[in-house]
Parts: sequence; structure tokens; C-alpha cells
Amino acid sequence: MLNRVVLAGRLTKDPDLRYTPNGVAVANFTIAVNRPFSNNSGDRDADFINCVVWRRAAENLANFMSKGSLVGVDGRLQSRSFDNQEGKRVFVTEVVADSVQFLESKGASQGGGNRGGSGFQPNQNQQPSGNNFGSNNNNQRNDDPFADNGEPIDISDDDLPF
Repeated sequence: MLNRVVLAGRLTKDPDLRYTPNGVAVANFTIAVNRPFSNNSGDRDADFINCVVWRRAAENLANFMSKGSLVGVDGRLQSRSFDNQEGKRVFVTEVVADSVQFLESKGASQGGGNRGGSGFQPNQNQQPSGNNFGSNNNNQRNDDPFADNGEPIDISDDDLPF
């Protein structure tokens, strides 16, 4: 049997972080996922998918992501039921996330930048930390870090990550 769900979408509101009586963190959130086709009027509809994530991933989601943030969810589909306050049986289907990936920086969705993209966009106000990649300083314009003098680069096998 296989029960696997992989989604990419935007948070419809800030995640709702709570703790169980035993102190385990749980966050409920909803993501809007665009459909891959247009409707009769040419607009793209979206599906709104309820999700839940537990423990440290729940705390990270609540602390670092907010309404409009682009996230990736990997998990499983789960159905459950309970009796509400009026005594009626309520059925719920949701994605129980094994992991939630942050697909953009925290402020990227509010600034309008990177709307259609799926990658990380660094904050323009931050100073680079040790490298000049993407630096907008006019006196240090360097598009190719290997174009300095054309000499071989001294790298040992211990410096390689693979």
C-alpha cells in the first residue's frame, strides 16, 4: 500500500501552533495549491488543503513562516472523525506532514518579489557573509568568482563535500 502526498503551495493564514497536554507541539495550517489548468473563464482555480505537522517541524513552521509563504509539504493523507460540541459527527481529511520545506525566505512573499519562482531570494538589506555572490556593490562587481586571473584553484580532496 502507498499513501504519499507531495504538495507545494502558499499558506492561507499564519500557522496555528498549539501544544498537547504532554507538551508536544502541533501546528495546523492550510495551503493553497494552484490547479495545473485554467477554468472556462481562463482563470486558475486553487485547492485549499488542510495540513498538520508535529514536534520541532511545527515550531519551525510557526516561527519562520506566515500567511502567503511558499512551502513544500511531504506527508500522508489521513481521515478521522470526531463529535463536535453540538454532538454531530464531523469527518476530517488532512495531510499529516512528515516534513515541511520553506521554499522562499520569510519576507519574500510580502515584498512581491519571487511570486512565480520556487527558489530562495535573499534579503537585499543583508550584508553578504564572506562571499560576493549576488552583491550589488558597484566597486566589487564580480559575476564570475573564477575569472580573476585564470590560474588553477588549489582545492584539496578534504574540502569537497562528496
